Amino acid sequence: MTSDLPKTMRAVEISEHGAPEVLRLTERPVPKPGPGEVLIRVAHAGVNRPDAAQRGGTYAPPPGASDLPGLEASGHVAATGESVGEWSVGDAVCALLPGGGYAEYVVCPASHCLPVPTDMSLREAACLPETFFTVWSNVFMRGHLEGGERFLVHGGSSGIGTTAIQLASAFGARVFATAGSAEKCAACEKLGAERAINYREEDFVSILKDEGGADVVLDMVAGDYIARNLKAMAQDARLVIIAFLGGAKAEINFAPMMMNRQTITGSTLRPQSVEAKAKIARELRERVWPLLDAGRVAPVLDSEYDLEAAADAHRRMETSEHIGKISLKVAGG
Repeated sequence: MTSDLPKTMRAVEISEHGAPEVLRLTERPVPKPGPGEVLIRVAHAGVNRPDAAQRGGTYAPPPGASDLPGLEASGHVAATGESVGEWSVGDAVCALLPGGGYAEYVVCPASHCLPVPTDMSLREAACLPETFFTVWSNVFMRGHLEGGERFLVHGGSSGIGTTAIQLASAFGARVFATAGSAEKCAACEKLGAERAINYREEDFVSILKDEGGADVVLDMVAGDYIARNLKAMAQDARLVIIAFLGGAKAEINFAPMMMNRQTITGSTLRPQSVEAKAKIARELRERVWPLLDAGRVAPVLDSEYDLEAAADAHRRMETSEHIGKISLKVAGG
């Protein structure tokens, strides 16, 4: 089923690998949904660090994915492929994308779409999928965080961090976060962290040790943070690594880790199978979307740029001065 569609669309492409200025407004054919897929008329798209990594040439799209950047978007279903039963043309959705979000239209598996939460704008909804899929799958499905446990998240003022603080707090964990300024620490505590640690001035290891150690750590820094995380963790604790802004290699002493029965794990979201991401979507809809519908959890919005200003959005992200999510306005809504 389709609505009336144009043949071409505006999109932002990566003209070559490099700095933000390589992002270029272009015109592309409107993609067509295949079996099990939907075509979304994009209203807003989220901006994420993997987009910058792809732009820089260090994070290639998986086979079959669009070469355009953009891993999340919101909008309305414009067409459906065969065997799509849940969604209809006109439905408001937000979706986790394999790529292609920086465009007026994008195709994705129907099973990776979620309804726009009650009373939430499309701009807000566009900033949900990438961080909520990442946090739920890593903190809860992989890290097995439970109520009453101590949870430490690094980069607490980032899109991932602000989401992790809210969800961990909503599910009854004691939340600790690191951030790089007093303003960012205050934002973390406002969202539900009982203690925000300015990593430029304080040692998170000693603070967490005084609290009994973290039971789950969500780390996007890696590098020398890995050994420090292990020292800050309790017995039977879980360290979940999702990025390596501080470096992909580390030297650690395995003896204390073994004595304390600690687990090191991690994941990347984009390369996972359609089925794996559909499972995350189902759990989010069951466990997290009621919190969003009730207004107990919400994305934190930093700034928005027009589609043609995508390079400026990337520059903002790479300053690390933002608190929460950066988005692109593609159409109205």
